[in-house]
Amino acid sequence: MIHTRELFDSVTTESNLGNETLAAAVDVLAECETAVTACATGMLAQKDADTLREAIDRDLDCADVVAATRRILTRHNGHDPALITAQVEACLIACRRSHDVCIGHAQHHEHCRICADATARAADSCRHILDAARS
Repeated sequence: MIHTRELFDSVTTESNLGNETLAAAVDVLAECETAVTACATGMLAQKDADTLREAIDRDLDCADVVAATRRILTRHNGHDPALITAQVEACLIACRRSHDVCIGHAQHHEHCRICADATARAADSCRHILDAARS
């Protein structure tokens, strides 16, 4: 298991967001990416998968946006705050969209409950990164 904070501390590039903030966000986003991917897979396995199409699409979109955001934050060096802000805002939107649809299925599908929890944590993390970037 990689210890993200320890890894970030070993890199000589300084970030204006701080290694603790970045490491926490990267870890939460990795968990979210796993949860939304697994949730989409779980929904595809359901007999009523056609009725879950919107949720599947939102989960897969979220997985892609979260993965890109996580990679950008991992290599963040503070040289392009506009890109960081735009990417994290997109991630926040994708997480909220996935959360909004999965929370509606959470009573019937455990993977949707887990996904909704993970996307809520990721959205909170995105808001924290945006707050830190704007200060």
